Amino acid sequence: MNFFEHQDKARRQSRWLVFLFALAVLAIVAAVDALVFFTVGPDPVMLFWATLVTGGIILGASAIRTLQLRGGGGDVAQAMGGTLIESSPSDPLRRRLRNVVEEMAIASGVPVPEIYVLEHEQGINAFAAGFSPADAAVAVTRGTLEHLDRDELQGVIAHEFSHILNGDMRLNIRLIGFVFGILVIAIFGRKLLFSGRFARDSRNAAPLVGVGLAIVVIGYIGLFFGRWIKAAVSRQREFLADASAVQFTRNPDGIGNALKKIGALYAGSYLSADSEEIGHMLFSTGMSYQFFATHPPIEKRILSVDPSFEPAEFERIGREMDRHARARKAEAEEAERRQQAAEAAQGIDPARLATDLGGLAEQIGQPGLEQVLTAAVLAASIPAPLERAAHSDEWARELICCLLIGEDAEVRERQLLQIARSLGSGSEEQVRQLFDAVAGQPRSVRLPLVEMAFPQIRRRPEAELLEFMRLLESLARADGEIELHEFALTRLVNALVRDALRPAQSKSAGGYKLAARRREATELMAVLAQHGHPGDAAGAEAAFAAGMSELAGEVPPMPQLGAWAGRLDQLLARLDALRPASKHSLVVALLRCAAYDDAVVDDELDLLRVICALLHVPLPLMQRGSSTNGPEPS
Repeated sequence: MNFFEHQDKARRQSRWLVFLFALAVLAIVAAVDALVFFTVGPDPVMLFWATLVTGGIILGASAIRTLQLRGGGGDVAQAMGGTLIESSPSDPLRRRLRNVVEEMAIASGVPVPEIYVLEHEQGINAFAAGFSPADAAVAVTRGTLEHLDRDELQGVIAHEFSHILNGDMRLNIRLIGFVFGILVIAIFGRKLLFSGRFARDSRNAAPLVGVGLAIVVIGYIGLFFGRWIKAAVSRQREFLADASAVQFTRNPDGIGNALKKIGALYAGSYLSADSEEIGHMLFSTGMSYQFFATHPPIEKRILSVDPSFEPAEFERIGREMDRHARARKAEAEEAERRQQAAEAAQGIDPARLATDLGGLAEQIGQPGLEQVLTAAVLAASIPAPLERAAHSDEWARELICCLLIGEDAEVRERQLLQIARSLGSGSEEQVRQLFDAVAGQPRSVRLPLVEMAFPQIRRRPEAELLEFMRLLESLARADGEIELHEFALTRLVNALVRDALRPAQSKSAGGYKLAARRREATELMAVLAQHGHPGDAAGAEAAFAAGMSELAGEVPPMPQLGAWAGRLDQLLARLDALRPASKHSLVVALLRCAAYDDAVVDDELDLLRVICALLHVPLPLMQRGSSTNGPEPS
């Protein structure tokens, strides 16, 4: 099952979730009506109001809870007591976590999520939350950091990235809202019981206690349905996420050993905080006991990745777990990792990271170990000043501005003046200092730098973010025109900021078939073909024909587009409304167009990256191709 099939399945499960929610609401309303019938009698007016009030409370509570979560994944992580990891953590365990998450994000082609640690939780657990990759947050427990080595941590994070990539997060957020609405009746009943206990007149309190007790019982019908719905939605997706983690890391021992340590650890994966609401989102079970468990048994999950596992191994693994040695081991692992990446990066020109585009579409949402290794090589090639700026709350905006600074001295001074007016003279000076470091870098590191800096940028107030987007647009047009790399950077930032500011409104797909957007797809193919073959009309025609034959089987005349930037904005806005299967066909055809002559240029890479970002399709980091890019990394 590929990324687009996962998206289709998530959409079907969303409809299934709405059906189950409606079924639960009807059951609770029927139970309340029965209570009214037996206590008041067959009074139609009372039954009508009981139905209306009960349904209104459930639907209203569900809507309110969903609105409370509209801020995205960070709100969920903070509600669970998560602490946001600072930009440059001194703790080696946190630094290792940040590096693993960044590598996974860059490899997957999604923005780096916010990273949280549940400091007071000793069990091994994690979750990813959010409406879209742009507002996603990944949270892990302190026990996860202390008990897992790098490979095991990478397996857990790969599992969570599967949820980010395959549409599970949005489904899980909706599930929180729906289940809260179902459970609110039980909460109301408990309040009635509590009020009755402290009433002064015991005779008047008795009916109140009786009604409260009856409502609590009805509320447990909601609890039953809530857990049943969560189990129905999440259990199978956990197996799929485990399998995706193995495919991502090519290391079944990573996630397998993490699961084994959960089975061996005295605290397991249990959380001390109340995890009823988010239990379906966790890496493993958060509560010691519950009917309709949201996760398969730990032994079954281990056997799915390691068929030779024997439960007797839990005792041996438990003896070997040394919490106090983890921090020292993390430092050693990260040092070794940096050394390996540095050695692999020697002699490699990271400007061209990919030409093997033929099979890339099948890796969308399911990246492999090659992407992770390529991301590590790319990260190792980034100079320290740029890496520090990307992780700095103070200078992340200045780094992105610096990526748009032109080579022409006159244009550069105009751009620096704009930065000084918008961000201040200190920011202008910082951009000047970063300029030399950026100037020597290949194009391929620029968009990954944006994704690395984005977690720091998204924390700023909405007004600042909107002003920042206007500044970037003015910097890109400082010379009177917009080049493709400037278009790609500004549109990527705009898309990320828009989804982060309005996460609940972000949609990964619409309902249109490709036939309804054929003209837009044809024009988009022409834009890609022309930018891939500047000054070569025949080559552009041939690349366009290759892409259109893949898309439609027939090749129409290639449109000639003048003001391509404004038109491209319109095309991508309309094509984002395609259904997942149609987006799959479109992306495959675009990749075929780009790979036509086995020589992918920088403009094609940037254009593919931003097209996929605006279509809400996570394009994996492209691998090095032997045909045009020199030797493979050793």
